[in-house]
Amino acid sequence: MDFEYDDEQKALREAVRDLLNDAYGDWEKRREASRTDEGYSTKTWQQLAEMGVLGLPFTEEDGGVGAGTVEIGLVAEEMGRVLAPEPFIPAVVLAGGALAAVGSTEQRQAHLPSLSDGSALLAWAHLEPGGRADAQAVDVKASGSGDSVTLTGTKEPVLFAGGAEAYVVTAALEGGGTGLFLVDASADGVTASAYATHEGGRASKVVFDGAAAQPLGSGGDVTEVVASLLDIARVIAAHEAMGAMAMALESTTAYLKSRKQFGVTLNNFQALVFRAADMYIQLELTRSLVLWATMVLDAARESGDSSRVADAAARASLQVATAGRHIGQEAIQLHGGIAMTAEYRVGHVLSRLTALEHLFGDKRVHIAALSKGLGEYGEYDPLP
Repeated sequence: MDFEYDDEQKALREAVRDLLNDAYGDWEKRREASRTDEGYSTKTWQQLAEMGVLGLPFTEEDGGVGAGTVEIGLVAEEMGRVLAPEPFIPAVVLAGGALAAVGSTEQRQAHLPSLSDGSALLAWAHLEPGGRADAQAVDVKASGSGDSVTLTGTKEPVLFAGGAEAYVVTAALEGGGTGLFLVDASADGVTASAYATHEGGRASKVVFDGAAAQPLGSGGDVTEVVASLLDIARVIAAHEAMGAMAMALESTTAYLKSRKQFGVTLNNFQALVFRAADMYIQLELTRSLVLWATMVLDAARESGDSSRVADAAARASLQVATAGRHIGQEAIQLHGGIAMTAEYRVGHVLSRLTALEHLFGDKRVHIAALSKGLGEYGEYDPLP
């Protein structure tokens, strides 16, 4: 199994890293972007579009590039390294991914090229108040059929809904199951209330009150498609988390080498060096598992066999949740009080890692999913 990136993937990583470092290498620029109405830099979003990043998952016929999961994960990792607030996962991976997966030719051509070139934004509306991170829609219900479908219910949080021209919405079907629908953000019966999130992003409470909706593709129950999209998003989010953890470790080791106590730098204290080494070990364990899960996704795309995808996504997400909490907390502890200030980047890492974890299911969700498969394994006697 080859864990090395090829030359094209390395070039993509370096190009995205240079762009994002210019945009957010100065932490104050990131804070300024998150305080805007959009919650991110529209200039940086457009630059990512011009580089072809926003069209990575989509075919050339749909205005994209047709890249694999590895390339998409590379972009997410670089965004994590600077805590870039752009809505790459909700807009491109989830909303765009849903359109690419089940949308009709007309729907794809109407929305994916404009999403890829940065001229329009789609919002993913799936999570519901009090709901869990699974593929079922419960609160929002679809009524009617064909061109006369309406949606009623509430979605929250809907990330970066403020600037979206349309929502890709999951809704419970009258005959059972979950459907995917397109809803114009300015349609009658749609009310969105925006607010800032704790990690510096933007989200909205979106209420549908008899809002007109267009089924994606031929309509019907697409629960399995939604589940697959969420698994892909979990792996891409794991890449973003990995980038954030790498940045936290780099910042912490640099601080230990420069900050003096009792006349010597902190890296002269063995106990602190051991704690930094533990952070490094957790990061490398995470990297191995996340890259493995990414290759499982790519293999599933090529073979059409997605039986291992959910298991791989759950394993990677569980490791990210464990390592993220450890690395985030240790980074704050080893920096001391300065890490708790809004002007310092390190404290925001743990906030972002926590948001990513709860957005796609926390440790309990993944442990529960993995534990269901324990009965499939045979017994092993270590002392035969």
